[in-house]
Amino acid sequence: MSGWLLRRLVSLVASLLVASVLIFLVVGMVPGDPASYILGTGARPETLAALRAQMGLDDPLPLRYANWLAGILRGDFGTSLTYKTPVAQMMGERLQVSLPLALMALALAVAVALPIGILAAGRQGRPADTAVMGVTQLGIALPNFWFAMLLVLVFAIRLRWLPSGGFPGWSDPLAAVRSLILPAVALALPQAAILARVLRSALIETLGQDYIRSARAKGLTRGAALRRHALRNAMIPVLTILGMQFSFLLAGAIIIENVFYLPGLGRMIFQAITQRDLVVVQSAVLVMVAAVIVVTFLVDLAYAAVDPRLRRT
Repeated sequence: MSGWLLRRLVSLVASLLVASVLIFLVVGMVPGDPASYILGTGARPETLAALRAQMGLDDPLPLRYANWLAGILRGDFGTSLTYKTPVAQMMGERLQVSLPLALMALALAVAVALPIGILAAGRQGRPADTAVMGVTQLGIALPNFWFAMLLVLVFAIRLRWLPSGGFPGWSDPLAAVRSLILPAVALALPQAAILARVLRSALIETLGQDYIRSARAKGLTRGAALRRHALRNAMIPVLTILGMQFSFLLAGAIIIENVFYLPGLGRMIFQAITQRDLVVVQSAVLVMVAAVIVVTFLVDLAYAAVDPRLRRT
């Protein structure tokens, strides 16, 4: 077990290092000069040269990368070119919105997907299975931004049950949670549909195994065999999807955050791209990629907990 864990940790560190190099190189290849963007086209050459020197843009590429990486290891992600604010502070403020939103959406997706996925697998080929497959196909096909606008129209404008957008902050927890409900539902719909279909397929495949037939031969009903034996062994592909979904929900909620005017991390990245604030883009994308890599590592640990045989690989 210790050797398996050590290999996973080495892989984690190597993945983070490679990701940092790629992100730095890709962002560095973006055309244009950040100093010229800040000062404008009419800036004097000496002023432009002084700003480039201050920003370290004249340093060799390896030195710039080393300085950037050293700053990140110290917790210094740089200063926003647009807002003159530390990027770490900006990301911390945005994560107070994006992280609870992602967790709420993921919890809602799991709460919806598990029962209907189990129902469809237990009623394979019956009307309940057909209905679940039809609903989940619709959930995958519907664009989440269109569904978000529909939620606003119904629950915010017509019924006035929930706010249509904005975020009041966590000083009022109830108001903050209420402002995240509609975005979480809009994000959870396609994820719940995907998860339910994956769970159904994994359960049906597992139910065809010999040990399930042996359990049925001993008198267990199909439902009991599914819950007691098949569900645990079907969780590996489900865990894979859960890890991918959390990463997507944390980093890929740009459209939903813009629909609901949420000051989250996705919206910050979108605004930084439009403002060509490459310091923010570079650091925020690295945090997002690191989140994906770390979640993948945690999923590997969950695999080992579900199936100890995987620790030997």
